[in-house]
Amino acid sequence: MNSDALLEAATAEHRAGNLTAARRLYAEVLAAAPAHTLALFRSGLLELQERRPLEALDLISRAATAAPGDVRYQFGMAQVLQTLGRLDDATRAYRQVLALDPTSFDAYFALGVALQLLGQLAPAATAYGAALALRPGDAACIGNMGALRREMGDIEGAVDLLRAAVELEPRNSAHAINLAIALCQRRDFALAETILRNALTFDPDNAAAAFNLGNALHGLGRLPDAILQYRRAVAARPGYADAWNNLGNVCKESGDFSAALAAFEAAIDARPTYTTALNNLGCLLRTLGRCDDAEDVLRRGLEVDPRHAALHDNLGNVLKDAGALDEAIECFRRALDIDPGNAATHSNLTYSLSFQSLQPEPILEQSSLWNQHFAAPLLPVAVAQERDTASARRLKIGYVSADFRDHCQSLFTLPLLTHHDHSRFEIFCYSSVERPDDYTRRIAAHADVWRDVRLLNDAELCERIRGDGIDILVDLTMHMAGNRLQVFARRPAAVQIAWLAYPGTTGVRAIDFRLSDPRLDPEGFDAHYSERTLRLADSFWCYDPLTDAPSVNPLPAGERGYVTLGCLNNPCKLSDHTLRLWGGVMRELPRARLLLMARAGRHRRHLLRRLAARDIAAERVEFVDFRPRADYLRTYHDIDLGLDTFPYNGHTTSLDALWMGVPTVTRVGNTSVGRGGLSQLFHLDLLGLAAHSDQAFIDAAVSLATDLPRLATLRRDLRARLEASPLMNAKRFAQNMEATYVHAWTLPSKQL
Repeated sequence: MNSDALLEAATAEHRAGNLTAARRLYAEVLAAAPAHTLALFRSGLLELQERRPLEALDLISRAATAAPGDVRYQFGMAQVLQTLGRLDDATRAYRQVLALDPTSFDAYFALGVALQLLGQLAPAATAYGAALALRPGDAACIGNMGALRREMGDIEGAVDLLRAAVELEPRNSAHAINLAIALCQRRDFALAETILRNALTFDPDNAAAAFNLGNALHGLGRLPDAILQYRRAVAARPGYADAWNNLGNVCKESGDFSAALAAFEAAIDARPTYTTALNNLGCLLRTLGRCDDAEDVLRRGLEVDPRHAALHDNLGNVLKDAGALDEAIECFRRALDIDPGNAATHSNLTYSLSFQSLQPEPILEQSSLWNQHFAAPLLPVAVAQERDTASARRLKIGYVSADFRDHCQSLFTLPLLTHHDHSRFEIFCYSSVERPDDYTRRIAAHADVWRDVRLLNDAELCERIRGDGIDILVDLTMHMAGNRLQVFARRPAAVQIAWLAYPGTTGVRAIDFRLSDPRLDPEGFDAHYSERTLRLADSFWCYDPLTDAPSVNPLPAGERGYVTLGCLNNPCKLSDHTLRLWGGVMRELPRARLLLMARAGRHRRHLLRRLAARDIAAERVEFVDFRPRADYLRTYHDIDLGLDTFPYNGHTTSLDALWMGVPTVTRVGNTSVGRGGLSQLFHLDLLGLAAHSDQAFIDAAVSLATDLPRLATLRRDLRARLEASPLMNAKRFAQNMEATYVHAWTLPSKQL
């Protein structure tokens, strides 16, 4: 049989799918005629089909070299190069094909694919456009152009093209999936669900369709349904790392932390260098209080990708929780160097400076930078409502928070909301709580209108607030986690106020006022803030422990024969200055013990080393872990005298200590967060415990710790004294707040 006959037989076997026989016959042809270009080419195509691209490259390149003007061979060369991932070489080869045949639809189409994979989006669009000019109704090309438009940010154009592709090929799940992805980006989750459910009727085992259906259902807030679809996706494709990762996110959001942990670990097992899953696992471990493990996982992610901004950001959060504040701030700065457009990271940095700064200027400077980057650009499109200050109608007050839940903020929001005068004020609550709980329901019961806005983006929430006609909008989160400051930047309400998260500044020029009190902000402090300060008549806080238990116990030192000093503040407040103050007290009280709250592990050991550097020996220190609130309050049964932190005082923690009969000595600072202890002690007639110098702090603590009768009397009387003070007079506090709102309503807005 001659070479041409052998080639014809080989081609027939190839077309019939008998690849072994075809390969044998092609080999016979090439043994007889080594330069037979068509045999080289077809044999190369078979090797490519069999996923042996290097062998294919050798064969087809020989054919292309022998016949440089043959379009088929040049196109085959380009396909092999693309399969090998040599995309730059592939694009050059496709262009050579087009130089030979400018009417080649296949070459334009394949060139578009290669350019899209290279991220050269505009040239890819040109290539697809040329292909469509040659074949306007080609569904595959229309679908690819739609996916490209989505990648370029033209969501509406993408949706139109992908709809057309789906209409042309209703059973092509790739078109349906790409259309659904574009619809989800447009936040049209319901239509995406319909498209994907239809695609799954044609292809029920399509893992990508199930995965994207899970994404659409997640966007709709239907978490159990989303979980089912993600599990369907990983059942169809067990190594589907993206589906495992998203399953972990939804399980975490649902509160099923064990399932979330397993899902993130499965994602990482499937793809060990999957930095997104490593980041998510690290965040979950932080939520679970496993700080050391969280740090290890996040650092592992940074070994894979040292320029992964989210890993730096979340490592900063873990280090802040553990008390390594300087390292945390450095992490936030690194994250911003990599991703300067991340508002949440910049908020983390801004808030963290409050724990470090002795003076207010660095905090205001960083807050103002946040405003410049993330808030000011939104002002040109902001629309402020007209104010009818002469009318006696009910004012609409809107509270915005991510913490209407089991959170220390509820100890202050519930007393206020419980005592609002609903005949004069209509109360709206805009909640971004991820996992509502009993506290959420209690708070919601005191609102005239409750809005669950977690699924709304900032622009959508802004429109909802405008639609509700809110007069005064109150931010309760500021730069803390989950803030919606970019809603306030759009100015949806005529009057905007910051309160409660912490006494400080947002830097956001669109927020008119901040609430404070005369002790937190004496005369001369107003220049520390971008907002105008409105001082409440009594206190910044009105506290309700939301429980009567546990009761106050007798002074522990009476039984033990030594004084236990204590601080149950978060370790992020344990600055070097704080430890220096405590070291001075402990040196004067050689039999005293120190009780602190910190998680077990390397950071507790690091804290012990820092304490030792201040002459506080490890055997004098006892630690407790973070505990549920009832157990946490019971910890004060072991503390005789509280020592405050500096430059960021305890706020809620100090009120908890006072409620449990534990007086707290505080160091008064030059920032509002550093004057919280002074503000609280003022209302209890205990200003002798508010020290204006380091030595005065040491003297006050030693004096009280060595006067056990006085300490015992204070312990016995403090709860009643607190209950009788403005710090727990909710009715009076609500009246003061309402009077301040009315006053703010009559004041002119800032010139922005």
